[in-house]
Amino acid sequence: MAKNKVFAVIGLGTFGKKVCEVLSEKGGQVIAMDHSEENIEKIKETVTTAILIDATDEASLLKAPLDEVDIAIVGIGDNFEASILATALLRKRGIPYILARAVSDIHQTVLRQVGANEVINLEIDEGMRIALRLISPEVLDSIPLSKEYSFAETKLPKLFIGQTIRNIQLREKFNLNIISIKRFLKDIDDVGNPIQKEELVFPDADVMLEDGDVLLVVGKNTSLEEFSEME
Repeated sequence: MAKNKVFAVIGLGTFGKKVCEVLSEKGGQVIAMDHSEENIEKIKETVTTAILIDATDEASLLKAPLDEVDIAIVGIGDNFEASILATALLRKRGIPYILARAVSDIHQTVLRQVGANEVINLEIDEGMRIALRLISPEVLDSIPLSKEYSFAETKLPKLFIGQTIRNIQLREKFNLNIISIKRFLKDIDDVGNPIQKEELVFPDADVMLEDGDVLLVVGKNTSLEEFSEME
């Protein structure tokens, strides 16, 4: 949970600003930092503290109130040098955990070398999602968890309609774990118009699978692809 944790967000572009908003909304204490006065003005009412600072300047960063920070998020993406310098200085400052945003493989590699504990590459992650969706249309959405594993929403293959989760042996045969099922129900509104409602089912092994079910599963990308290709 974000509550009771202290976060520093460096770089208040679209990515950094959204991170600030979500962390604050979830109860985190957020120190927002940027060299743009305009960006600081936009976020100062949302976060705990907003600081106008050049995070690539060591003297300035040493004076910043970061002693209680648990996690720093370096949201600078388009300026390689600033992103790398800020990450290195935060590590030197002794921040326990640093998450940095990268925009290329090389950028990602360097950020790890200078001290980032975790690096997210939005372009690569999104590229993986698009490629998986294009090559496996039955996979409605996918969130990479690592290079080999993903969390995915996939249509129920017709072969399994009318069977129970126990019978299809998803874990044994495909090494996939089912988290929940999205089920769409037809209903009628107050004036008699047909509507479709979405229900989230957390199933046991004897739940019967229905036509139109969407399975939320976790597993290897190769297993997801194999499962989604079934008729």
